[in-house]
Amino acid sequence: MRKVAQRILSASGCPDGELSILIVDDAEIRVINRDYLQRDKATNVISFAMQEGEGSGIQPDLLGDIVISAETAARDAAEAGLPFESELFFLLLHGILHLLGYDHERGTEEDARLMEAREQEVFALIRTEFLPELSPTA
Repeated sequence: MRKVAQRILSASGCPDGELSILIVDDAEIRVINRDYLQRDKATNVISFAMQEGEGSGIQPDLLGDIVISAETAARDAAEAGLPFESELFFLLLHGILHLLGYDHERGTEEDARLMEAREQEVFALIRTEFLPELSPTA
């Protein structure tokens, strides 16, 4: 996960970016989702950006925190017929893009398209380097 995160950050122009990654189960992510986002349900990934709101910019390299539900990732991977690592790496990418300011939920349709395009672009790099069995050239 550390190497994948570093590759995502480097590809995003933030090689010195710092973040924390917490892998939890559905019950724990549900509590986090409820307590911090007022959504009483499990989800796959939550990002908490440190470069938004009061205090942003104090530590420019400190991007924030990413919480991933391993249970949801495993379930989604199984449903898609993909390796667990593939889903885990994609959720990590998705979370990092949120920390970098991409937003498919609160932004416009164009913002969502930009985020999806960036996900596809960077995930292609991740697939090639860390999931060669999923690479088109494999």
